[in-house]
Amino acid sequence: MEIGQKIKNLRVQKGLTQEELGERTDLTKGYISQLERDLSSPSMETFFTLLEVLGSTPQTFFNEEQGEQTVVYKEEDRTSFVDEDKKYQIEWLVPESNENDMEPIFLTLSEHGEYKAFDPSLSDTFAYVMEGEVCIEIGLRRYYAREGETIYYQATETHQIKNNYQGTSRLLLVATDSYL
Repeated sequence: MEIGQKIKNLRVQKGLTQEELGERTDLTKGYISQLERDLSSPSMETFFTLLEVLGSTPQTFFNEEQGEQTVVYKEEDRTSFVDEDKKYQIEWLVPESNENDMEPIFLTLSEHGEYKAFDPSLSDTFAYVMEGEVCIEIGLRRYYAREGETIYYQATETHQIKNNYQGTSRLLLVATDSYL
């Protein structure tokens, strides 16, 4: 088994350089490089220290089946929520997507419906208007998008999406730093 590539993958996932991993484990950058290229084998103590810093356990590290990720999600994997007062429905397209870097949803707004207002955040929001027309309020500004148009904004001010259309509006919406 090539443990070097697994160590490197964990390091990269944690956003650490070889030098940073070395500093946190009292190892040199050169030694980390040798480990990642399977040119050297760590002692048990060093191995356990590496795993601790990289946020893994030996069981997880050596689990061969763990690497399989879900790539395709079916319609039955979705969950939804309806707010009858504000006249919107949200449908999460990927289970537990709030744990990911991006959170994709379908947002359906009934006539005069409005999605909840959000405080400023580090989030970026992308939306594609699949049906109808919406108003995006960002701070004191208003922007309008209709079917076939794309929306993209950074959530640096209070923001909200409303349906000013006489009918239903539907969007595919993806937000980073999940807050939906």
